[in-house]
Amino acid sequence: MTYTNQITEAERLIGQNGAPWADVEAEAVARMRLQNRFKTGLDIAKYTAKIMREDMAAYDADPANYTQSLGAWHGFIGQQQMISIKKHFGSTKRKYLYLSGWMVAALRSAFGPLPDQSMHEKTTVPMLIEELYTFLKQADARELGLMFSELDAAREAGDEVKAKDLQNQIDNFQTHVVPIIADIDAGFGNAEATYLLAKKMIEAGACAIQIENQVSDEKQCGHQDGKVTVPHEDFHAKIRAVRYAFLELGVDDGIIVARTDSLGAGLTKQIAFTKEAGDLADQYNSFLDVEEVDANNVGHGDVLISRDGKLVKPKRLPSNLFQFRAGTGEDRCVLDSITALQNGADLLWIETEKPHIGQIGGMVSRIREVMPNAKLVYNNSPSFNWTLNFRQQVYDAWAEAGKDVSAFDRAKLMSVDYDGTELAAEADERIRTFQKDAAREAGIFHHLITLPTYHTAALSTDNLSKRYFGEEAMLGYVLNVQREEIRQGIACVKHQNMSGSDIGDDHKEYFAGEAALKASGKDNTMNQFAA
Repeated sequence: MTYTNQITEAERLIGQNGAPWADVEAEAVARMRLQNRFKTGLDIAKYTAKIMREDMAAYDADPANYTQSLGAWHGFIGQQQMISIKKHFGSTKRKYLYLSGWMVAALRSAFGPLPDQSMHEKTTVPMLIEELYTFLKQADARELGLMFSELDAAREAGDEVKAKDLQNQIDNFQTHVVPIIADIDAGFGNAEATYLLAKKMIEAGACAIQIENQVSDEKQCGHQDGKVTVPHEDFHAKIRAVRYAFLELGVDDGIIVARTDSLGAGLTKQIAFTKEAGDLADQYNSFLDVEEVDANNVGHGDVLISRDGKLVKPKRLPSNLFQFRAGTGEDRCVLDSITALQNGADLLWIETEKPHIGQIGGMVSRIREVMPNAKLVYNNSPSFNWTLNFRQQVYDAWAEAGKDVSAFDRAKLMSVDYDGTELAAEADERIRTFQKDAAREAGIFHHLITLPTYHTAALSTDNLSKRYFGEEAMLGYVLNVQREEIRQGIACVKHQNMSGSDIGDDHKEYFAGEAALKASGKDNTMNQFAA
């Protein structure tokens, strides 16, 4: 509905209610409605699910249409990302937010900093989703409020051309509300627990939920050791639980991202229940590391299974976990991925130990032999040493091609001594094009960085602390923070405005008219910053 139509509708409603509503201004109502487009989290989930589905179709048509996100651990961080994207690129198209379970554990738990092992309060996840969307909606209200102020000024100046242009901008306003891919870890319990948490996440606004095939009470970060997977049927039950949650709440096109940690997981807690030879459970068990045993020589407490007519003993650790055969990780990833898509997942996530297009693409090619439209969400993880990894990839490629690499020590390629070399330049170029190349060659629809803003917060705080508490003192803040905010046009240099002060002033004027006590008068120090 256009701005003019919103005003007309509000006038009609106010007129119906007569004198008691006489002091309610139709245009103010229209403005407040436009500033609060999304009334509930479910409105957001339905809106953003449609965006993701359209983006997935666009990627299928052309892999150049891949999507991206950065992890955000606070509503303000997510808000500033989207404000920045709109400022620099004019549109949030194909730009999302990622909600990282790692950052929730490390930064948002009442227990304090925790490792990524599902020990944090699971309710923190939907609370962060709600917080992120509260800040994104406030970004809408703020930007529209500035447009309304400009519109009032244009009208007062009698500039009809500018007023018309501003009304057109308002009618075509692009919201800061974008899809969030939200991490539910391994579901925080059984399938019922997964369903209950998924509902809370969807009600908060999540249109895409990522779930992994680890054991819930043994969950580890994807880049830690000791990962333990579950049989496929257990994982598929949780995928169905998330789908039921979406359907119950009317988000019929909600997205499920199925993550496999099998590449780095050498253990399982369960031997899968097999009904017949060759079924999915039997395929899962076929990866177990076993040894043949003599039925007459079975040890006390040994666990035995029958395989191809032979009695075998799976290798069991003192932790009561069973071991997979070494070298089976890729085969297990491929089977996990195919069966997850066959059982209701929409996108895949393969957690790898390095960012290598050939490795990822090789698995995707095998998956696509069965599921041609398979697409990945990929973690461009800060756990990878990107500089070292890519310098070593270039080194290996050069060595294989017969190029002289005698000037380089492969194990020490991270050294600053190599920064100006041709090898380092080629590695940096491969990093720059990694997302585009992997989207084209390895089926990656969505590239994300899980915890970048954890690192940027630490880096910027370190730099400020070093300068402010050192010889630069106040100049350390002014030179490297405030002056840069002003010159780069960072909106929150006017921090009162960013926190909602001007929105509140507008409301005060709507509610109290000339009697409103506003904060944005001539004595507000924010006026020292030019628009």
